[in-house]
Amino acid sequence: MNWHNYEHTIEKFIQAIAKNMNLYGITPSIGRLYGVLYFSDEPMTLDEMGKALEMSKTSMSTGVRTLSDMKMVESTFKKGIRKDLYQSEEDWYKSFTSLFGNRWRKHTETNIEEADEAIIDLQRIKNSTLDETLRDKIEKDLERLQYAQAYYEWLMKFINVIETGEIFHYIPKNKS
Repeated sequence: MNWHNYEHTIEKFIQAIAKNMNLYGITPSIGRLYGVLYFSDEPMTLDEMGKALEMSKTSMSTGVRTLSDMKMVESTFKKGIRKDLYQSEEDWYKSFTSLFGNRWRKHTETNIEEADEAIIDLQRIKNSTLDETLRDKIEKDLERLQYAQAYYEWLMKFINVIETGEIFHYIPKNKS
């Protein structure tokens, strides 16, 4: 009975991890994969992961690649075993800073590019029109876009604080 209760408790926590991984753009099945690896005492092969989750080796490979790109899983080596082994990154602070930085940087850079293009296009339109109402509207919108640029510049500084780990000077990691 104790083993059953243990397994139920761990499975319940893994389900919670999987459910909330969508905050990071991760599907529940990949979240479950991370949970299984996190609670595994030993690194696992793709076959072992597939058996534990009752999923195909291809799905496991895709999931491991996704988690690896996010620095949440790493490949490892064990003498005498020829198959690739994987283990979870157990430093959740490191995983979060990497994941947050990568995701936010990508989206923020896209927004910066779009704002830059919009400013160029609006200035061109403003310079080519004689319509004073349109010129006034464009001027207000250019101010809005300049505000957005200032925000994105600040956000990039914030992302850098996260990525470099400087954030932990302001908000220290909790000791377990």
